[in-house]
Amino acid sequence: MNRSFLPAIVALLLFSQTLFAQVTPTANWQLQDASKVPQPGAAIAQPGFSANGWYPAVVPGTVLTTLVHNNVYPEPLYGENNRPDRIPESLCRTNWWYRTEIKIPSSYKNKNSWLHFNGINYAARVWVNGKNIGEIRGAFARGIFDITSAVKPGETAAIAVLVSPQPNPGEPHEHTIAQGMGKNGGITAMDGPTFLCSMGWDWIPAIRDRNTGIWQSVYLNATGPVLVKDPLVTTDLPLPALNTADVKIAATVQNITDQPQQGILKGAFGNVAFSEPVQLPPHSSKRITFDPATLPQLKVKQPKLWWPNGYGPQNLYTLQLQFNIQDKVSDEQQLDFGIREISYTTPSSEDLTISVNGVKVFCKGGNWGMDEAMKRIPKERLETQIRMHQQAHYNIIRNWVGQSTSEDLYALCDKYGLMIWDEFFQPNPSDGPNPADINLYLANVREKMLRFRNHPSIILWCARNEGNPPKVIDDSLRNIMAELEPLRLYQPSSTSGRGVHSGGPYYTRKPAEYYVFTESFKTEIGSFSIPTLESVQGMMPQQNWEVINDDWAEHDLATKYYRNMIAKRFGEVANLADFVRKSQLANYESYRAMYEGRNAKMFNPSTGVITWMSNPAQPSFVWQLYHHDLEPNAALFAVQKACEPIHIQLNEKEGNIQVINNGPATLKNARAHLTIFNTDGTAVLKQDYNVTALPAVATDLGLVQWPADLSPVHFVKVTLHDANGTLLSDNFYWNTLPLGSDQLTGLEKIPVVTLTATVKRHQVQNNCMLEVSLHNPSTHIAVMAHLQLHRQSGDRVLPVFYSDNYVSLTPNETKTITIEASEAALQGSKPLVLVDGFNVNIKAHNDPDAAIALNENAQVSHWPITHLPRPDSTTQKK
Repeated sequence: MNRSFLPAIVALLLFSQTLFAQVTPTANWQLQDASKVPQPGAAIAQPGFSANGWYPAVVPGTVLTTLVHNNVYPEPLYGENNRPDRIPESLCRTNWWYRTEIKIPSSYKNKNSWLHFNGINYAARVWVNGKNIGEIRGAFARGIFDITSAVKPGETAAIAVLVSPQPNPGEPHEHTIAQGMGKNGGITAMDGPTFLCSMGWDWIPAIRDRNTGIWQSVYLNATGPVLVKDPLVTTDLPLPALNTADVKIAATVQNITDQPQQGILKGAFGNVAFSEPVQLPPHSSKRITFDPATLPQLKVKQPKLWWPNGYGPQNLYTLQLQFNIQDKVSDEQQLDFGIREISYTTPSSEDLTISVNGVKVFCKGGNWGMDEAMKRIPKERLETQIRMHQQAHYNIIRNWVGQSTSEDLYALCDKYGLMIWDEFFQPNPSDGPNPADINLYLANVREKMLRFRNHPSIILWCARNEGNPPKVIDDSLRNIMAELEPLRLYQPSSTSGRGVHSGGPYYTRKPAEYYVFTESFKTEIGSFSIPTLESVQGMMPQQNWEVINDDWAEHDLATKYYRNMIAKRFGEVANLADFVRKSQLANYESYRAMYEGRNAKMFNPSTGVITWMSNPAQPSFVWQLYHHDLEPNAALFAVQKACEPIHIQLNEKEGNIQVINNGPATLKNARAHLTIFNTDGTAVLKQDYNVTALPAVATDLGLVQWPADLSPVHFVKVTLHDANGTLLSDNFYWNTLPLGSDQLTGLEKIPVVTLTATVKRHQVQNNCMLEVSLHNPSTHIAVMAHLQLHRQSGDRVLPVFYSDNYVSLTPNETKTITIEASEAALQGSKPLVLVDGFNVNIKAHNDPDAAIALNENAQVSHWPITHLPRPDSTTQKK
């Protein structure tokens, strides 16, 4: 082959031509129930068609999104608005018409015009200017249609889409106190590639339209006679060396005309460029590969590598591919990729052990059941969610049953260093039948791989949640992997093989119990996770705040177990504010132990742990680091503590102090310090340790020698400093002996501590940055001080990023917390930081730029004593 090398300066000029404008028709869409539209698609897809009475549609979005936007139905996720007497089940058994009109750019003249749909659930037929141009089936399939013969550049085109819901939407279980959370899923799994969880699970109620609609973006573009399709970038490092990388690139070029075509396929990334002359017979395709074996410029020197969060930077390269005919662009593709190499085992074990660029990665992360219950997932929201995962020191998320598959999710995980355990569309065999249409299922699987396989964040493909796929699917997936995915691991099941296991438990336990396990890689383990008081108040009407009723069940808490557990462990519950106050203790200790228990046996045998869940699809009382409104609770900061790269911890089962070194280098000449405080704040033990901590292991500093004069409830503080005295990690525990006992009600007797505070404000670009210093001037312990940003009006600012929160301060200790929020979210108001906590008061402080005050709303004394009962189930709605 005649391949040419282009110097870097030519690479900069290679893509100077601009391809014909891409147009995204997001506005002017309309929606209507198909039974109310007598006209056929050919008539609806005519410019000027009268759509009187149609709803302005939200695209991308679901049918229910549009109907809520038009006030046909109330917000489904608030209170009990989602009950079928308020939002009917008929939505998921109705066909819907979408239509819009858009001007075709004049620049498309003499070109091929294309209409792209990136995702429609579940099936669709498409018309343009009266012409039926094709169909789409499956939520994860693209629709790419040549509309050249149906449109005229410079003129208006009408687009009509008949969207049909999945054929088996099922009869969902209603979440109530009387009926409990019920069985997950059901017959809906028969339909395969769809949002099967929207029939209802134990973490999401039935979504009445089952997320039917044009849920992904729509756009137009134009090309010449040859297309560039399905690019693939693979990288190889000569480990353990990292100073070079082989980059292999392939793409398909397709001649869509009746005439032979010849041109040049050109590519460039960084300062590397390459090209290949190509001849194509009529209506033919050819796969072109650029290989470093013959192109020396693809042996990249000193590559900038992509690393998981906590292990290095997330460097990305942008690859541009163009097919040029007589120096004119026919088609182009652009994608980001990362240079990195993944392996899945170590010489000492066949258990799943992820290494990236030759470095073992202890996988710590969360399951995503679905990004949002109604697929309301603008990029800004997703970025907040992913950034909070990065802040928690996570390095992996699990895309459970592929329910969160979108381009934005993958791109943001690339950006923030979140590896993805990515799955296809089959649940646990007990949660629904196998797909009825195997070919449809596999077509959507194939589409998913082709679209997203270049994202460095994807580490493996998993066929099924908690079970093996049927043989016909398993065999087909292995063949597809061999064809499309030459390097990634195929994992048939999320709960078996390679030391992988799911199975929970999914409820809050005492910290010591999280240290007992046998599996190597844990894909599901969970805990209740109660949101802040303001988040609870924001998800249900006030009449339901002080009674655990069907509204609570709709938001995933239908049992007395948790409320009674809190009362037994921390003291009788006075009211909702007290329930939330004590639940933050449980959030913190259980989520921290969930990871510290695995830290204690890092790579011996534990290689990974993924909580069920980190991201909530709806407002919920369980399984989350932050609420649906994006306010974090104590769980996020507990995970942030437990998962930090260098970490010191008290083993809450064995009673020893451990240093966890997640890095690749030995920690030398460090110093650890242990202090134990009695309930009255007096220090009864102080001990120092010299620390040398090897990489990728838990280093034992020895058993704590508990003093004889300990109070029944006491506090343990550990710190770790490097050789220069810089603080690397600190940790704080409330404790009672023997370890693992359940007598912490004595915490209620500790006195209230009034903290002092200062705040400094500055602006970074469009963000307000606050630096809040909390000081404990007393001789007692302040437990779980919680900061919450408000506007002067009292409304919360959301989202907000806190460098730390729910912090405990020993006598005379000061902690500084950074708060970041967009200036736009403040709406011109002076920032007001409200403070609450387990036994925390605050001395008000008011500067011209910001203020600090006590959160009166969160005080137990602010509300009547109700004891937060659960009424007899016979009084609840059925």
